[in-house]
Amino acid sequence: MPVETHARATVLTKLGPYFDSQWAMNELWEDSLAEVATYAAEQVVDDEIRRFDCTLITQKEEFTPQYNVKTDDYARKDLFPVLKVSQMYSVPTDQYPRHFLTSLFFRRDQPVPLYKLTTSVQDGCGTTFKAINDDGLQYLEVYDSYRDKQGAGRRQLRHEVLFEDALPYTLRSLRFARFPAFSVAVCATRQTNDAQPPAYYAAQVRVADGLIADTAEPAWRVTVALADRKENVYWFGKQYPNLLLRQTTWDGRNLTLKSTRRAPCPKP
Repeated sequence: MPVETHARATVLTKLGPYFDSQWAMNELWEDSLAEVATYAAEQVVDDEIRRFDCTLITQKEEFTPQYNVKTDDYARKDLFPVLKVSQMYSVPTDQYPRHFLTSLFFRRDQPVPLYKLTTSVQDGCGTTFKAINDDGLQYLEVYDSYRDKQGAGRRQLRHEVLFEDALPYTLRSLRFARFPAFSVAVCATRQTNDAQPPAYYAAQVRVADGLIADTAEPAWRVTVALADRKENVYWFGKQYPNLLLRQTTWDGRNLTLKSTRRAPCPKP
């Protein structure tokens, strides 16, 4: 077994006791509807706090390994189910809005490791796009940036990591009632308007009961200490499907749930 693959397997085995691998197998995701959650959001752009709405859409899809996308042919014998999480929002600024769209994919029976990610940011200067795929041996990131000295290219990313962008989904599958605490490597957010190589954190994760004043309903509070003075906090509902109720991050990407509903899945 290649060293990188062995390291990935070791990390997932280590994390196994802290997560419920069957979390996404619940029949809730069989109703052909999508979970649509709308948040009051804040983000620091151009050194100012900007306020807007952010939408997260979570749904089950059937993937074809031939193209690694949702299939149009459900008679195929090689399909496998994934849960897709799409995050979309536009940030108003003094001059030009900045648009974000990110889709993350997880094998339905593996809620912890990221399977695929695509993310794009459009602003007044141009578009930056990144795609991350897990080929079983490594994560490969393909990027295309409008910035000088970046341009288009590809790079290998560490395989034995969790992704900061995936935490609002991955952490939903924690075995909260056991109050787990553990360390794990985390790849920093890729939702940026540049294509610099990512930072990696030796993060500390800890679960506690949320305070009554923190959320509108009972919640688990998950602290992810990425580094000194870099701490993210996530609150998840205590009842399944453990919806993200609130998020605060060290760099000001904050979410507070406004509403949630189940709606027909988006179609091409």
